[in-house]
Amino acid sequence: FPMKTLDNIDKKILRLLQKDARLNTKEIADKIGLSVTPTYERLKKIEKTKIIKGYVALLDQKAIGKTCSAFCTISLRLHSAPLLKQFEQALKSFPEVMECYHVAGVYDYLIKVVVNNMEDYKNLLVNKLAAMENVANVHSAFIMTEVKHETAYDLSLLSS
Repeated sequence: FPMKTLDNIDKKILRLLQKDARLNTKEIADKIGLSVTPTYERLKKIEKTKIIKGYVALLDQKAIGKTCSAFCTISLRLHSAPLLKQFEQALKSFPEVMECYHVAGVYDYLIKVVVNNMEDYKNLLVNKLAAMENVANVHSAFIMTEVKHETAYDLSLLSS
């Protein structure tokens, strides 16, 4: 069931789950004005489409000691498909790398790194990123203040 067939009730379900994935079917049903059975059926139908990728707990990074975050742009020396795949596989194995995007423009990759402290960042940079033979350069922008961090998508512009 393609995105364009989501009706307003489906969107309400998705909005609720994006705010609190722990809501049970009865709680969702109460909030959207349906009984439990049709709400359950709608939710299962939505889940089958893979619109919902998973359910997670979002942690407070500072509360778990992750006080240093940076966005890094990375340029590679060579751009053959095997080298790109090798680079991406290596980045996927680094637990410090929270997000990785292959981008068009001046740089080849944009990554978000979260570590305990500057020493851990230095270790990542020197012993992992810069140690990769195909990396030409890495530029880092350290996050001083998180102004906005959303995990919920705006569904208002989706056609019904």
